[in-house]
Amino acid sequence: MKNYYQFMRAHWALLSFGFVSIFWGNFGQSFFVSWYGSHIQQSLGLSAASYGSLYSAGTLGSALTIIAVGGLVDRRPLPRFTALVGMGLMLACLLMMSATAPLALLLGFYLLRLCGQGLLPHTAQTTMARYFDDHRGKALSLSASGVPVGEIVLPLIAVALIAAIGWRGSWLVLAASIPVIYLPLSLYLLRRAPQNTHLPPDVDAPAQTNSQGRRAMFQDYRFWLALPAVLAAPFIVTGIFIQQGFILEQKNWSAVWLASCFVVYGISHWLSSLAAGLLVDLFSARKLLPFMLAPLALALLVLAYLQGHWIAPLFMALLGAAIGMASPITGALWAEVYGTGKLGSIRSLMTAFMVFSTAASPVLFGAMIDAGTSAAQLFGVCALAVVLAALLVVFSYPRGKNNPALV
Repeated sequence: MKNYYQFMRAHWALLSFGFVSIFWGNFGQSFFVSWYGSHIQQSLGLSAASYGSLYSAGTLGSALTIIAVGGLVDRRPLPRFTALVGMGLMLACLLMMSATAPLALLLGFYLLRLCGQGLLPHTAQTTMARYFDDHRGKALSLSASGVPVGEIVLPLIAVALIAAIGWRGSWLVLAASIPVIYLPLSLYLLRRAPQNTHLPPDVDAPAQTNSQGRRAMFQDYRFWLALPAVLAAPFIVTGIFIQQGFILEQKNWSAVWLASCFVVYGISHWLSSLAAGLLVDLFSARKLLPFMLAPLALALLVLAYLQGHWIAPLFMALLGAAIGMASPITGALWAEVYGTGKLGSIRSLMTAFMVFSTAASPVLFGAMIDAGTSAAQLFGVCALAVVLAALLVVFSYPRGKNNPALV
């Protein structure tokens, strides 16, 4: 922790920018939006299937859009790009507040997922990976701490606001927080950061001449070997959370018991992210990549083959560790292998891949459950797939330092 303290003292402004951007980006994360689901369905007269379809359509639309616009962070001044994304998130909150028809709700979901789940974290983590070299892992893990903090704080805020002023009024408060708090704070932090962080990388980054973009990544066979490992955690964790009713039934757990174990998940998520950040700086993301999936495989094996109430906190701790480790390792990987000059373009594509995978897993899990698959079968197969993904990744980036096109 001493290393983190000294690092934060030296770079508090830019690290704080990353943290607050990811924290406000939680407005578009599923764990936060889920608190409004029943209220929106009742107000607009939507069935659960219709509501879910609108949410999925908005999510998929945002994934397609971020492929096109995510690379702008490579070509636009950071304060200007941040302000535009922040205003987009504010508009999304206003649309959520005023939506009275399915089409308006769809547009609200689309902008909320694009700017909240997508572009704000994308901007923060691209900035951390680009402007920190020797301390890239710590920077990524510190800024990513905005997610577990949000998981702890924001549901309480949402419930309190809904109880006090209704669900529509709460979205108005959230919208107002962006021009009143987030944008002034983030722009102030950027002004206190080194001036070269404000510029596009092609303006003030002489070391970027060898950077490679999406084409080089697609032509590198190692990318395709590593892709299943990179997508494994978000794909499986989303499927587990969405289909948690099946787990409760199979394991004979109460919803209250599993909900209480989310505290263990949040703490494990946070601590493992900080630990992984240190390890990335010590050993590199490439060398850690084959070990990243170990907590996920163990979590799945525990869920598949062990019984009893006591395994719930163990399972959630391992699941939190899997998500926490993945963020700094995969976040640093692309900068290590392909350089930072076109990092925004690469990261936006990977964000889109991640969103597509999280849209697919609930459908796939649901089909297997409807076909009569047991928990041991479903999660045993998932554990086997994770082990295979880990074996594939051994033959990818850990075998070489750079993209062959760079050397």
